[in-house]
Amino acid sequence: MTDPSRIPEGAHAQPPTFEASPAEVLGARRFLFVTGKGGVGKTTVSGALALALAARGKRVLVAMCHTKERLSAILGTPPIGPEIMPVADNVWAVNLSPEQALREYGEMVLKVGALAHAIFENRYTKTFFRATPGLYEWAMLGKAWFHTTERLRDGTNRFDVVLLDAPATGHGLDMLRVPKVIIDVVPPGVLRRDAEAAWKMFLDPRQSGVLVVTLPEEMPTTETIELCTEIRTELGLPVVGLVINGVVDPAFSAEEREVLLGDPSLLDAGAPARAAGILPEGASPEPAGESALVAGARRAVREKVQDESLRRLAKAIELPAVRLPFLFDEASTVAGTRVLADRLQRGARR
Repeated sequence: MTDPSRIPEGAHAQPPTFEASPAEVLGARRFLFVTGKGGVGKTTVSGALALALAARGKRVLVAMCHTKERLSAILGTPPIGPEIMPVADNVWAVNLSPEQALREYGEMVLKVGALAHAIFENRYTKTFFRATPGLYEWAMLGKAWFHTTERLRDGTNRFDVVLLDAPATGHGLDMLRVPKVIIDVVPPGVLRRDAEAAWKMFLDPRQSGVLVVTLPEEMPTTETIELCTEIRTELGLPVVGLVINGVVDPAFSAEEREVLLGDPSLLDAGAPARAAGILPEGASPEPAGESALVAGARRAVREKVQDESLRRLAKAIELPAVRLPFLFDEASTVAGTRVLADRLQRGARR
């Protein structure tokens, strides 16, 4: 892997890369918890990774956590609800409902559907369940984990890999804490037994891991570094990789960027309007070619922030990483998802 201490100052930085195909490395595990700051593209990455794993012959389930789902849009399927449905060859998806997951869990424990229905559909018990800290989080996390234990009639796994498209950073951490809390405070019984089995899997880097998604921007980078530290130190869970989404190919060298950034007038709020000829009354037009300079300066700012973010990630997090390209025309489309899936198959460009 790349040694971050040897990245020359001003060079285009890059965190250490996966030695093999990310899909090959990640697909060796049974359960992946995909998390990161809100808005970094966790669902897009989950969908693309599912396609990449399926192309390698894996049977993949993508489980979402009671969200306004957008996986159907990026995979080109009907809306995805609380029942498992096929969404691509060898790929299934479900949008977990905490209430339905809790009811199904109750049916498995009580063994009597009518009794479970009477308990879990009662409005008083529903109010109690909603008010119990961590119960709904465990219902979703536990159900996703349960699907790793399912077998087909021939004894093979129903799903080879379960991807949990988890809540954003803070809520994702809270969800990961729940099984440990159950183990610590709940008396021996079915609930604790299952939490112990799930936690044992989550701690095993050969079976499970946390995959963190980020953007090469200042705020997501800061939050990602903090998130990885908390997962490792507080929970002791394996963080198995980093996906850096939305990376633009550099158009300028470090020296060219500094030249463009040396003229502050190119970056002020009115520069695009002036360059486009939209001028206040009495103002003089800008010289020909100003539009290209204004656009170049803004691209230079983005590249500088991106390089600084990549450098910070490389120095703070010793994790194998894959960079996914920024998609201009294909973002949030089926075609774009397949582009990202191909990158996850191939890994970083050499």
